[in-house]
Amino acid sequence: MCGRFTLAADPSLLKERFEIINDFDDQYSARYNIAPSQPILTVINDGEANRAGFLRWGLIPSWAKDPKIGYKLINARAETLAEKASFKHAYKKRRCLVIADSFYEWKKVEKKKVPVRIKLKREQVFAMAGLWERWNSPDGNVIYSCTIVTTSPNWFMKDIHDRMPVILTKETEKVWLHKQIEDQDVLDEILQPFPPEEMEAYEVSTEVNSPKNDSPSLIMPVV
Repeated sequence: MCGRFTLAADPSLLKERFEIINDFDDQYSARYNIAPSQPILTVINDGEANRAGFLRWGLIPSWAKDPKIGYKLINARAETLAEKASFKHAYKKRRCLVIADSFYEWKKVEKKKVPVRIKLKREQVFAMAGLWERWNSPDGNVIYSCTIVTTSPNWFMKDIHDRMPVILTKETEKVWLHKQIEDQDVLDEILQPFPPEEMEAYEVSTEVNSPKNDSPSLIMPVV
């Protein structure tokens, strides 16, 4: 599962790293405890270039009668994307990158759960595989939403949690965003656990447990 993450990088870095052609600075702010139902920065490819925008975290399928279903669909299991009605069409047609610089998990230690921040050693930011949807409400409003794809843990994450987000490489990001690629075998191949040797983690304050808290202190290691 991936239920919380952070993104505090400078927007100019994000534009360069993900080859984004549009501006999003007016909606962007550093976030240290991003939670479900909140707007999150995503990247799609329009067939010619990468564009960034904000989608509501928690996918609402186009056929849903109640948008509250999004609270249950913050993550999508890579192993069943092509089978689940909620995800199979987006898996073919509506893929996106969810941008982050770390994510949180809660590790079981004896009888309690300890919050842990997980990040990459050599990269300031990274992209998680995502799917997006457009939902039209009965009153005419439109909600654009998304979900984060998860996979089985690598050996590094296995000690922390039994799932992890699909973190893409620069090469697989391009495959994931390519609008013409619908071959399930090609897509399934890139939904793999990230190399464990490139990841690191440390314990953080339990203040992160509440989504009401959002400050730089949340990413500081507990000493």
